[in-house]
Parts: sequence; C-alpha cells; structure tokens
Amino acid sequence: MMPDAAQNPCQSCGACCFYSANWPRFTVEDDSALDLIPVRYVNDRQSGMRCDGDRCSALTGDVGIATSCAIYAVRPEVCRTCLPGDVECNMARRRHGLPAI
Repeated sequence: MMPDAAQNPCQSCGACCFYSANWPRFTVEDDSALDLIPVRYVNDRQSGMRCDGDRCSALTGDVGIATSCAIYAVRPEVCRTCLPGDVECNMARRRHGLPAI
C-alpha cells in the first residue's frame, strides 16, 4: 500500500498514470516480476500495462483529487522510477492542468 498523501503527493495526483498508453511499458522486469501482475492489467501485446485510452487500468480514483494503484507493490519499473516533481511527473501534471511540484 502507498504511504498517505501527506507523505506522498502521488495519492492526490495520478497524472503519470493517465498520460499515455505507451508510458506504462515493461522494460527491465524479469518474467518472475511480470508474473506477479494480474493478467487483467497487462495489454494484449504483453509489452506493458493495459490502458483505457491513456489511463492505466490499474489507476483507481480521480486524477488531481485522490488516486491509488491497484498493483502498487508489483507495479512496473517505469512506474517506480517516475518520482514526485521529476521531469516526467511535471510533464504529466501539466497535461492535466495541475501545478508543478
């Protein structure tokens, strides 16, 4: 489970998880790590997360208000490396009309 929103601004954002269907891709994960992700969240090509438009299927809640990841403990590496306030984070936040952090 993610830390509370006071410790982690991601829980009141979620913009990076609703940015691009190409963003939540699998990169350096080995098969054993990928096997932990429930198949309903994996795209048909098995190259990344299944998305509804640009929204990752594992994202729950409302962007900019309250969000969480249904598979946080086993999320792909690309999700782990996007950090609050980094270039990717702020790019996604801008797309959703949220201020940079």
